[in-house]
Amino acid sequence: MELKQLGSAQYIALETFKKNGTSVNTPVWVAPQGDKLYVWTEATSWKVKRIRNNSQVRLAESDAIGNPKSEWVTAQTQVLDSDEDIRQVEKLFKSKYRFQFTLWKLRGRKNKHVAIEIMNR
Repeated sequence: MELKQLGSAQYIALETFKKNGTSVNTPVWVAPQGDKLYVWTEATSWKVKRIRNNSQVRLAESDAIGNPKSEWVTAQTQVLDSDEDIRQVEKLFKSKYRFQFTLWKLRGRKNKHVAIEIMNR
């Protein structure tokens, strides 16, 4: 499986790594743009902290609770936290997830958000 193919998935399992090497699998929504994927998440989430320490991740298409449904793909990430980057990624999510994304935002998620950019290694 290629990274680009995961962009059409409803959910992906995002596997990040703790400082001690232990992996943590988190189900997330994903939006594609070109040959990259994006995740939109709260800036203080543990996955962001883990990615800032180790930018290598693994991804697989998954169900809503993170059970993998495809082969794992290894990729590199970076956290994008500029207002412009966040606005652009938010537009991608509004376009892909439409009403679901709007409802998710209305649930009171007022914390600062960042985008996680995922690219081939």
